[in-house]
Amino acid sequence: MVFQAPPLDDEEIAVLARIGELNASLRLRLQEVRRWSASSTRIQFARAIQGSGAIDGMNVLLDDTTAIDLGELPIDADDETRLALKGYGDALSYVSQLSSDVDFTYSGQLLRVLHFIMGSYDVKSRPGRWRVGPASLPSIENVETHYAGPDAGDVPALMDEFVVSLQTSDGSPALVRAAIAHLNLVMIQPFESRNGRMGRCLHTLVLARQGVLSPTFGSVEEYLGRNTQAYVDVLANVASGSYQPERDTRPWVRFMLTTHLRQAQTIKRRMGEHELIWNRLEKLAASRGLSDRSMVALFDASLGLRVRSSTYRAALDETSLEEITEATASRDLRQLAEVGLLEAVGEKRGRHYRATSDVEAVRQAITSTRNKKEKSDPFAKREKGD
Repeated sequence: MVFQAPPLDDEEIAVLARIGELNASLRLRLQEVRRWSASSTRIQFARAIQGSGAIDGMNVLLDDTTAIDLGELPIDADDETRLALKGYGDALSYVSQLSSDVDFTYSGQLLRVLHFIMGSYDVKSRPGRWRVGPASLPSIENVETHYAGPDAGDVPALMDEFVVSLQTSDGSPALVRAAIAHLNLVMIQPFESRNGRMGRCLHTLVLARQGVLSPTFGSVEEYLGRNTQAYVDVLANVASGSYQPERDTRPWVRFMLTTHLRQAQTIKRRMGEHELIWNRLEKLAASRGLSDRSMVALFDASLGLRVRSSTYRAALDETSLEEITEATASRDLRQLAEVGLLEAVGEKRGRHYRATSDVEAVRQAITSTRNKKEKSDPFAKREKGD
């Protein structure tokens, strides 16, 4: 037996409607091709990888996460962290490909392939193979909880049943189906390690396959990375110490609906800010005689990223704006420094560039007008008249 979705009540249906309105707005916005969109999308994808890493205790700066995703060496992250984040980023990239695959089907083999992509750098952890030993939540989430997963001998049969549940619609909304898929994978713990990452990756895949949002913008990794304790607490609450698929999953579903609501609100606000920042930086760059392509470096720096020649070149290559040489990239960054928009830090291979106060002021002028972030519980009981 695997965990099942609860029948939805009026409150949950109302929150789903709010999320649906936000996602519909985001889908329309994402259909608009703007010059800033590629950079914004690249950075949002890195935020998802960064968030997943944070849940597992890998606290990496956004510019290092972006560099890793681009296939470049990070400034601060060690090799093990780099390989772990690169593996997760590759798995999410594969999910992006699967989201529109006409021959797609859920299978145990697919889940093992995703797991292998995540962990192929660590053969001792048996990437892509079902576990043969015991499992517990601390090995996944790096926190003190007490949970015993099902016996290893029961894993193949449970995964067969789980895959059937993925293949068969029970009529639940996509966000609920994704949440229950996430929960089941974490609770069965079919692998020796990385079960939490697999649950989150599968969550994103289910949403993408059902056309909710692209994996980059449908992922809730960023929110979970910033609210890890709440994430772990609700898992522990639903688990109650051992594999009990008959337990009520409503607390988990409500937590994940709240997560989607908050993440969608953040992305909608961020996209509006990114457009304004890009437009104002574009005018600033034009006034100083800079090439259009330098906007990629300038935009990254405005968001607080450390920009290097290698990551600047890789970002341009990824967006297919144009292919430039190392010498041209270095010259662009030096010119940005000469006109007072970037500041060089370090020497030779360690050199990178940061935004100057002129660029920081552009972002600050826009972000300072933000409305206060909504943190209230959308399921909290409210008094009449509130």
